[in-house]
Amino acid sequence: MRVLMISANTEQVSIPVLPLGLACVSAAVEYSGHDIRVVNLMEPRHVDRLLVPAIEAFVPDVIGISVRNIDDQNRDAPNFLLSRVEPVIEECRMRSSAPIVLGGAGYSIFPESALDCLGADFGIQGEGEWAMCELLGRMEKNAPLDGLNGLWRPGKGLAAPPFRNPQMDAYPMPEPGVHLSTGPYGEDHELMVPFQTRRGCAMNCSYCSTPAIEGRHMRSHAPETAVNNLRRFSESGFDRFFFVDNTFNLPGSYAAALCDRIAEAGLDITWQGIIYPAGLHETLAEKMARAGCRSVSLGFESADEQVLWAMNKKYGKKEIRRASEILYRHGIERMGFLLLGGPGETRQSVRQSIAFAESLELEAVKLTAGIRIYPATPLAGLAREKGFITPDASLLNPVFYLEPGLDGWLQDAIKEAVSRNTGWVN
Repeated sequence: MRVLMISANTEQVSIPVLPLGLACVSAAVEYSGHDIRVVNLMEPRHVDRLLVPAIEAFVPDVIGISVRNIDDQNRDAPNFLLSRVEPVIEECRMRSSAPIVLGGAGYSIFPESALDCLGADFGIQGEGEWAMCELLGRMEKNAPLDGLNGLWRPGKGLAAPPFRNPQMDAYPMPEPGVHLSTGPYGEDHELMVPFQTRRGCAMNCSYCSTPAIEGRHMRSHAPETAVNNLRRFSESGFDRFFFVDNTFNLPGSYAAALCDRIAEAGLDITWQGIIYPAGLHETLAEKMARAGCRSVSLGFESADEQVLWAMNKKYGKKEIRRASEILYRHGIERMGFLLLGGPGETRQSVRQSIAFAESLELEAVKLTAGIRIYPATPLAGLAREKGFITPDASLLNPVFYLEPGLDGWLQDAIKEAVSRNTGWVN
C-alpha cells in the first residue's frame, strides 16, 4: 500500500522539533513492505509547498497523521494546537479519498476526544509501529478490524488495549534522510536530532501523561543497536542529539553501558538528556561527559518536601543538590525546571523553591505556573475530588491545576525571580 505519513506539528519553542515518533512508525511501515512518503509540516506554509504536491504525486492509499501536541501548556494564554491540524485534514479530504489514521503522543493522551474533534477515520493509541502495520495488513486483505490493539474508531471506541512490544529491537530504527530528515528549514536552524533508546516510565508522577503514551514498563534498544543508529546519523552529518528517554539515568546500568558504547565508537557528537534527580552517580556523570553529554534537563519541580510528596517524587532537596553538584563537576550544563502551583503549594513553598533553585546556581531555569491536568492521572482524580473539574470533563481543552489563593501572586513572583536571575525564563 502507498502510505503518506504526515507530521502535523507546527509548535516550536526555539528550534524545529523533528518528528521522531512518525519516523519510527514510518520505518516499521516501510520495513513491512509498504511504500511510504514522509511530509513534515513544521511551518504552515508547508501545507501548500509540501503536502499538496505529495498527495497529488503519491496518490496514497492511506494517510497517517501524527498529532504531537494538543496545546502549548501555557495557562495564562493557552494555544489549542488541534486547530492547526484541522486544515491539514481538510486538505487531505479535499484531494484524496484515502482513510486518515491519527497517532502520536498528543493523540494518545486523548484518543477518543481528539478523534471526534478532528473527524478522522481511525486513531492509534500508544506505540504505533505494530498497530499501524497490522491495520495496513488488514486493510489490504479487507479483514475485520475487531480486536486490533490500540485502534480507535468513531462511535466504536477502543478495539483492544494498546500493544507495547517488550523488545524495542523488534522494530527498525529510523534512518537519516529517509524517515527522519531536517526538511526545508535552511541553514539558520541549529537542529538537534531527537533520539530514543527507551520507552515507558514506572515513576508514576502525579501529573504525567507518559503512561498513556508509552506505558509504565520500561523497554529499551540494545546499546549496540542504538549506537549503530547514532553512527548512521553522525555519518550523515548530524552531530547534535537530544535523548528523549523519560529518565536518561534510569536504570543506571543501562545508561552507563550506552555511554560506554558511544565513547568506544568515537562518534564526534554532543547531546543532552533528561535526568531524574535521584539515581545519578559520579561514575555515570563521568561516562556521560566522556560520551559527549554537554547539558541536561533537571526537572526537580519543587524544593518543598510536601509538594514533592504530593507529586509522588522519589527524591528531596538532598538528592537534587547532589545531582546538580555532580553534573557541575563534570562540566555538564543544567537546566532546572520548577512546576509551581500544584497540590499543597503555598506562597511559602514557592519562595522556598525559588530560593533553593537560586542556591544551585544553575545555568538555566524554566518556571511554570499551574500544572496541566491530563486524563487518567492522580492529579486529575484529585482535581475531581476538589471540584476543580467535573467528573465527565474530557480535558482536551487545556485545564490547569492551581492552588486557590496563588493566582496572580504566583505569576508576579515568577516574573520577579526571572528578572533577577540570568538564564531564567517563564
